[in-house]
Amino acid sequence: MTSTALHPAEIARSVSRLHLTVGVEEEFLLLDPRTWQNAPRADAAREQLPAAMRERSQVEFRRSMMEMVSPVCTDLPQLHDALRENRAAAGAAAESVGARLVAVGATPIGEPDLEVVDTPRYHAIARHYGPIAHDPALCGFHVHVGVPDRELAIQVCTAIRPWLPVVQALTANSPWHAGTDSGHASWRGIALERWPSLGPSPYLRSSAEYERVVAELVATGVMLDATMVLWWARPSSRYPTVEVRVADVCPTAAETVVMAGLVRALVATAIADIAAGREALQPPEHLLRAAHWNAAHSGMSGTLIDLRTHEARPAWDLVEDLIELVHDALDRHGDRVRVVLGLGRLREHGTGAERQRRNGTVADAMLSVSRATVTN
Repeated sequence: MTSTALHPAEIARSVSRLHLTVGVEEEFLLLDPRTWQNAPRADAAREQLPAAMRERSQVEFRRSMMEMVSPVCTDLPQLHDALRENRAAAGAAAESVGARLVAVGATPIGEPDLEVVDTPRYHAIARHYGPIAHDPALCGFHVHVGVPDRELAIQVCTAIRPWLPVVQALTANSPWHAGTDSGHASWRGIALERWPSLGPSPYLRSSAEYERVVAELVATGVMLDATMVLWWARPSSRYPTVEVRVADVCPTAAETVVMAGLVRALVATAIADIAAGREALQPPEHLLRAAHWNAAHSGMSGTLIDLRTHEARPAWDLVEDLIELVHDALDRHGDRVRVVLGLGRLREHGTGAERQRRNGTVADAMLSVSRATVTN
């Protein structure tokens, strides 16, 4: 990602006419189908992937995790096809080593092998952060939306902060912890609050301010190094994109695509606002963090915090507001029908967490999710 001498509003006016690209990284658990405990077989499963699919896989922090990455896509049908290919290939590879690929946001029962994957970086993280680096595995999915300028990307990350708790609630898919209902819709969201370099990004206006804040956090030891910028939205360190990292991995590829389309529309709307000179909303930090905690706790089954008014409102009312906010961007990218219908299905059938709870037991829930992971 490059920075130019142009003012971000000038860049935004140019970028706002573009069809933004989208890509997705999805993290999955490998579970033992007899016990539904985590199975540390990721290396063996990756070896079973066809060569082309192996290029789409990445080594993750835990031996029980597989990550699959989509190509850069221009439309949602293309993304859906890529994600289904990824999941089918990873699911077959997992089966070949005696495991199930499961799209669930947190370890449901337990992880016998708590060692990190053997890389210098992962060992350095484990030494620096201690026991929290040995928590059972957590799985999210990351949406990358093409934003070619770094200054603009930083302003976009600031602009979308008030709506990321809604995305978090919609994707809540990890109610289980240690074999029982945690009482939270996204145990992943709750557990990740222990990491000091995760959570909502600060309110940043420029790359200079971004670099200063990161340097201060590294100097204080909060971040091991600059690569530990793991905020819910950040300018990617590898790609010319804004990366949104707040979501639990979705049970199905279809749901992932709906969420990716919604995030792309949110980013495009932020760019349009920047082009028009509209100032980003700056909610109080305590309320922003409370909104994320509440989203992880309740999912879509109760209220969410409206960061425009500082009031609790029915969760689906805020989703309707979000759709209205981004409707121009949805139309411009040709995504309105797919996203609106997908959110309608989610409202009818429930989030991943709600559907898991309806299965009754952890084992029944994992069996159901493992089937959905590779078939939808």
